[in-house]
Amino acid sequence: MPKTNIYNQKGEAVGEIDLSDKVFGVKANEALVHQAMVAQMANERQVLAHTKDRSEVRGGGKKPWRQKGTGRARAGSSRSPIWIGGGVTFGPTKDRNFSLKINKKMKVKAILMALSDKVLNNKLVVLERLEIPEFKTKIFNEIILKLEKNLNDKESKTKENKIKKQKKSILVINGKKDDKIKFSARNLMGVKLINLDNINIIDLLKYKDLILTADTVKKLEEKYK
Repeated sequence: MPKTNIYNQKGEAVGEIDLSDKVFGVKANEALVHQAMVAQMANERQVLAHTKDRSEVRGGGKKPWRQKGTGRARAGSSRSPIWIGGGVTFGPTKDRNFSLKINKKMKVKAILMALSDKVLNNKLVVLERLEIPEFKTKIFNEIILKLEKNLNDKESKTKENKIKKQKKSILVINGKKDDKIKFSARNLMGVKLINLDNINIIDLLKYKDLILTADTVKKLEEKYK
């Protein structure tokens, strides 16, 4: 059973927490994680491109000229695809469906694998609680900077890392909804805050570091036990 430190909002270690093997110790399966990622991206895809066929283009109800006797080719409608201003043949339409199905158990398994990978690579920080007294981005940023220092301490520091300041890439998962935290976090570059109900494979893979509150860890273990 893996263990990790619990930190307060000042970045100080205040204790340890045991992490469940069923949630934070799942062996990775790259194929399953990739399948879950592709399915989520496909289901979020919006169909924007749409061209009108001859039945959707306005006008063309009247036959342009009589069938015989004019010397011109037969024409039944001015909205034919071969006419200027006519419909489009084989163009993209809004009826396309890009959605993919994936079993719920497979989706959950992929999320647990992503969480376990964060623990394995020392990319997880557990926060005792996350509370701020007012709507203030500066206060939230100070908390993140102190916790980010602990994340960096876990990594081996090279000369290149000391010279070049790396951009933030942090996902924060809070166990409850809090508007003060939500609005204080939304302007920070490279930091995303989500609730436990919105946990997903894309965010877990996209962001390098993960910050969980102790309450979130307990709820995760209860939810996926």
